[in-house]
Amino acid sequence: MPDIKAMYRTVMDDHFPDDITISFGDQKLVYRKRTWELDDDGDSIKKGLRYGENPGQEAALYELVTGNLTLGGCTFICPGNGLVSCLSESDMLQFGKHPGKTNLTDIDSALNAMRYFDARPAAMIMKHNNPSGASYGSTAADAYEKANAADRLAAFGGAAIFNIVVDKDAAELMSRNYLEVVAAPDYEGGALEILKKRKNLRIVKIGRLDRIRDYAPMRFVDFKSLVDGGLVVQQSPLNRILSAADFLPAEAKTEDGCVVRIAREPTEGEKADMLFGWQVEQAVASNSVLFVKDETTVAIGAGEQDRVGVAEIAIFKAYKKKADDLAFRRYGCLCFEVDLKERAGELPAGSAREIRERAETLRGGLVGSSAVSDAFFPKRDGIDAIAGHGTAAIIQPGGSIADAGIIEAANEHGMAMTFTGQRAFKH
Repeated sequence: MPDIKAMYRTVMDDHFPDDITISFGDQKLVYRKRTWELDDDGDSIKKGLRYGENPGQEAALYELVTGNLTLGGCTFICPGNGLVSCLSESDMLQFGKHPGKTNLTDIDSALNAMRYFDARPAAMIMKHNNPSGASYGSTAADAYEKANAADRLAAFGGAAIFNIVVDKDAAELMSRNYLEVVAAPDYEGGALEILKKRKNLRIVKIGRLDRIRDYAPMRFVDFKSLVDGGLVVQQSPLNRILSAADFLPAEAKTEDGCVVRIAREPTEGEKADMLFGWQVEQAVASNSVLFVKDETTVAIGAGEQDRVGVAEIAIFKAYKKKADDLAFRRYGCLCFEVDLKERAGELPAGSAREIRERAETLRGGLVGSSAVSDAFFPKRDGIDAIAGHGTAAIIQPGGSIADAGIIEAANEHGMAMTFTGQRAFKH
């Protein structure tokens, strides 16, 4: 059997060229491979990515350095706008070892959502290119604590990304957890010293991150590779929902031509939650449904094959994550650890049951939340599942032949609904 632990420690050679040129007819884009001289497990090694998605996969990171591409009236992002792809040694404030592909794509996936956030402090914790939690806050520390509390279990080993300078309070909170990566536009005095106590924590400075909103209108060329060596090339998507003013009314015609409209318009608080949730949705793998309350994610369901199923998974997660948070706040550990301590006689009998019953009473924190769906609901079963746990509002693209029935279902439950007029698939 191979030594799997050694595979994770190994910095692989790669045989990819230093430069790649891609021609689009008579237009060319030139990319340069990124390498860094880093102290990796005691040895100074000049290399790019450690490996790809898994140990044993050679991989390389390339930065767009030359060329301007315009196709069909669309001008794609130009050189000089690098974020993750232009990281230098000086940006890697602590790296312990060379990054793997997922370390950097976690950051990139968060940035795809954060470019639509407003200027308030925000934090996203990423795991396998999906957010486990995201929140606005009054400070970096407040945003991180809310994002972390949304899913304390999945945040273990995650990547925390901030749109503002990380202060000492945020660094202190993060130092209590196990994270793989922290990324921010900068770090205030004292914050770095706190974070560096975790010697294997990768601490990244991305200078342009404080201007991430400038990237909202920019498209890039998105390549999808096929198993036969072929390529699908597409424009990257752009999110048209930049404020609540961009919401569309939830209305549709029945087969006999009658117009059905949502009976209750969302409140200002629900609009804020729907807007934040739709922006977070840009970083979530499809099919997906997520829930937001007070501009903090409650639960995120991602990567499922049917819409009602992913809604049900997100609801299940909401109850479980609420129990974990309650357990942590009371006992300093997650719910499964309360079970173990109870069996060992370290906690009173019934401690875990009490926590779970409290989470049930709170309905997983879903009461008054807003649901976000990256595509339309094909049937009303998804609406019924969501409404049964106290969710107050839904934002979804619309466009289904069943829209009239979906709106009627929301009206039956007294839920507000709005349309986005666009899908947010991410595969």
